[in-house]
Amino acid sequence: MNTSPRIVAGCTLLVMALGSALAACGGDGNPLSEAPYDAADQVSFNAPEGDGEKADPARPLEITAEDSDGRITDVTAVDAAGRHVAGELSADGTRWHSTSPLAADARYTVRVSTEDEGGAPGRKVVTFDTGKPLTKQRLDVTFGPKAGKYGVGQPVTAELSRPVKDPAQRAVVERALKVRSTPSADGVWHWVDDKNLHYRPKDFWPAGATIRMSSNLEGIKVSDRLWGGRAKPLTITTGDRVMAVTDASSHWMTVYKNGKEINSMPVTTGKPGFETRNGVKVVLGKEYYVRMRGTSIGIAEGSAESYDLPVYYATRVTWSGEYVHAAPWSVGSQGYDNVSHGCVGMSTANAEWFFDNVREGDLVKVVNSYGDTMEPFSNGFGDWNLTWAKWREGSALTGGKPETPKAEETARLRPAAV
Repeated sequence: MNTSPRIVAGCTLLVMALGSALAACGGDGNPLSEAPYDAADQVSFNAPEGDGEKADPARPLEITAEDSDGRITDVTAVDAAGRHVAGELSADGTRWHSTSPLAADARYTVRVSTEDEGGAPGRKVVTFDTGKPLTKQRLDVTFGPKAGKYGVGQPVTAELSRPVKDPAQRAVVERALKVRSTPSADGVWHWVDDKNLHYRPKDFWPAGATIRMSSNLEGIKVSDRLWGGRAKPLTITTGDRVMAVTDASSHWMTVYKNGKEINSMPVTTGKPGFETRNGVKVVLGKEYYVRMRGTSIGIAEGSAESYDLPVYYATRVTWSGEYVHAAPWSVGSQGYDNVSHGCVGMSTANAEWFFDNVREGDLVKVVNSYGDTMEPFSNGFGDWNLTWAKWREGSALTGGKPETPKAEETARLRPAAV
């Protein structure tokens, strides 16, 4: 009988084989029955284990099996904030090294599992601290929009305090920015420019969702001179799925709520030379009164196209001045002709109803206009006009990589057993 002190109790292992009876076996020598032995002498760290010493967060964490009769089977490294360190274990179990950066000024607990040549399990637990970065350059993150309730088309944004251009550094930043939706809606970050990212799912957000944004970037090395700073977490919610579809060829708008039509009304859109943009736009805000001047869109004052009008119940969809608004001067053309300078005009009563029934983040879609397609980023939120493939190309993590099918899709595609 094996009398090794590492075995603390016997066990009965029941094995069911096809067409066979239950068989019991003793626990002598069975690795599953053993309490982990102290593997302190079997593995070594490149991080200081003594009190008062701190590890360099710029260096990868390395763990090596020192005993030729044993090997490493698993490693978990997590800091006090709950951030896990990704790593890679060699095929022979002799070495593990981190593949994601450590945080500066943090305390880590590392648990290493081993086994000896006989298969008995061992364990070593080490706690160490990392030092502060030598540089004072910090990369802070500001999430948007402001806390509140939005429509299902509202993208999430992240603004960085400093530009990040290098693809590898962008990957470090992007990996640390977390977005969680309940109900679930998996999405991807897209780099708009060196300092701004937008996040959206493949389709719109679920109605009635809670979306939480947070960052694990604090203390993480981004480059030799730049370290992750703080980011205030943000939570927003979504309301009903509201989409207004304007057909510029039929001069008609239909409004849907959670897939059901709730209103329909005649409208006018942009006339030749001032065509309304096609595509999906997101409501940016609502203004009860706006003074609209032709000079704001490049029309010379005093020219035939010049105008200066008081406008009510104005729902903004682009920063350049495209609105859905009351246009009592064009009621005779609404439903019949396009006579505006790019806005969607309707009667005062209909504009008031629209104003009262949409919120920031709701969707306004224009089809069959001779205008260009809404810009993705420079003039509001045209994010949804990019295909999902194009959107993923803007990510430092998914760009150029095929989309991985979900587990349920994989199961559905798997051939049935014969």
